[in-house]
Amino acid sequence: MMQGTIQNREGFLNTIAERLGRQRKQSVNKPEWNDQPQFDVYKGATQDQLLDRFKQACEPVHTEVRETSVSELPNQLKETIMDYGSGSIVIGKDQRFVDFGLMPTLKPFDVHEWDIQLGQENIDKAAQANIGISFSDISLAESGTTVFLSDKHKARSINLLPYCSIVIVAKSTLVPRITQAMRIIDQRVKAGETIEPYINMISGPSNSADIEMNLVVGVHGPVKVVYLLVRDC
Repeated sequence: MMQGTIQNREGFLNTIAERLGRQRKQSVNKPEWNDQPQFDVYKGATQDQLLDRFKQACEPVHTEVRETSVSELPNQLKETIMDYGSGSIVIGKDQRFVDFGLMPTLKPFDVHEWDIQLGQENIDKAAQANIGISFSDISLAESGTTVFLSDKHKARSINLLPYCSIVIVAKSTLVPRITQAMRIIDQRVKAGETIEPYINMISGPSNSADIEMNLVVGVHGPVKVVYLLVRDC
């Protein structure tokens, strides 16, 4: 990705500081808050307790949860694909499909793997696909939310455009809430890591109650969402 350029920054900031009647600030000291209640929610919860909370949170957001193990994941994925109509499938170029031994499972199906050389064709394939399959990078127990750190090989179109989204959720990715997810990302930034350019958080199928408070599911994104929750990883 090309780096952008900033023009006239110094003049602009100097003008703002002058209008405010003060010197330019060159740094910001982060305040130390006496109370940080956001860290107390589910504090000390075990992974099993977070797992139970995650499953409970999925019920009101119309998301199906199917529990499985690493060894049974290929069979569970195949069964889920069949239950949701198979058809065309889109996946990211993600090493985890290989690590979990899922490529042989997907081979008999009509699968398009994201290829950056194809450009717009990838998005067209995703828009036409019945199923998109992806992995949750961080999973929020409080809200049943899956967090996707998307890059050019694992684009957000895979989660948003197909009719159905199948998300593989490893138990080890569970954290209490968005507070911990942002801390993980912040720690990566402080460690000098390059962060994926797009962070997407999805809590079940898209829905809206804008019109007379009548809930409509599947408005602008996947109509169906199912999580394959892998208990032993």
